Amino acid sequence: MTANLVGINHVALEVSDVDAALEWYGRIFAFELRGRAGPNMAFIDMGDQFLALSAPREQSRDDDRHFGLVVDDKESVRRALARAGAEIVPTRGLRFVDPWGNNVEVVQYDEIQFSKTDAVLRGAGLAHLEKTEAARKELRDKGLADELLGSAGVPIPPRSGSASTAVKATVDALPVAGTPSTRAR
Repeated sequence: MTANLVGINHVALEVSDVDAALEWYGRIFAFELRGRAGPNMAFIDMGDQFLALSAPREQSRDDDRHFGLVVDDKESVRRALARAGAEIVPTRGLRFVDPWGNNVEVVQYDEIQFSKTDAVLRGAGLAHLEKTEAARKELRDKGLADELLGSAGVPIPPRSGSASTAVKATVDALPVAGTPSTRAR
């Protein structure tokens, strides 16, 4: 029997200096530090996931290889990248190369299938986030809409007066496994 892929717990980026990387990424994104493992490893919290920064960088620049970060406001990131003088990669979306050669794509939460549970959104202070109808349709088309129910098993209706519709997944009890603690290791 083979194991099923469930998701991504974390991505580790190599940088030459973790403190400099925390400062640089802090100019681009609002985040909390989950913890550190000495001077050469830091964990940026993303609710139920994290981004690890690790020094030193031992590989060449990433050109095509990249990963995607999900944000609540892609245009805010675009402006912050411009202020930081970051290299923007010409693509149909938003992609940049950080000062250490990591290639990062940025996508907006309401426009994609990726969904967080109500509990994770609340814990991250993002309970206001919604999904566009196009994103909701993608979820329904993949048979994932059954997961978009309130805690009583009742579908959550769209918010009235909203430009986009609400998609919420409520999970009352989530198992916690495989994430580093909030304390530095």
